[in-house]
Amino acid sequence: MTRYLLDTNVVMRFCNSSDVQHQLATDAISHLLMRSDECLLVMQVIIEFWVVATRPTQVNGLGWTVEQTRSTIEQLLDRFPFLEESPQIFPNWLNLVTTNRVMGKRTHDARIIAIMLANEITHLLTFNPSDFSGISGITVTHPQDLTPFKTDRL
Repeated sequence: MTRYLLDTNVVMRFCNSSDVQHQLATDAISHLLMRSDECLLVMQVIIEFWVVATRPTQVNGLGWTVEQTRSTIEQLLDRFPFLEESPQIFPNWLNLVTTNRVMGKRTHDARIIAIMLANEITHLLTFNPSDFSGISGITVTHPQDLTPFKTDRL
């Protein structure tokens, strides 16, 4: 069994049935679960989900209400294991951003990797593999790479 952290962009598409990549996200997660792999959530992903879900559509959000967003998060937490924060995350993160000279927005992605390392999660499912390039210790997988019928990425 392989442990996969679900990146925020995968969770967003999985929960938003009107997203053009909703089916791809759903198929990829289903494929992992059918293989008996584990799909995991962490606090940072849930917080980032809240930000995008409640942000107005005019600024690239979903425009969901607080109630709709909370209900969706509760459904996610019922479906996927949630890993608590640990004290090891901060030193992992500080080491990653220093060693890899991470600056700006990629700092958030480095924290995702720090969480993975602290929890011995080896794989990340994301629509943005390039956001995690150049950092060793994890395997980054695009949902397209998991579907039985590989086609060009959307």
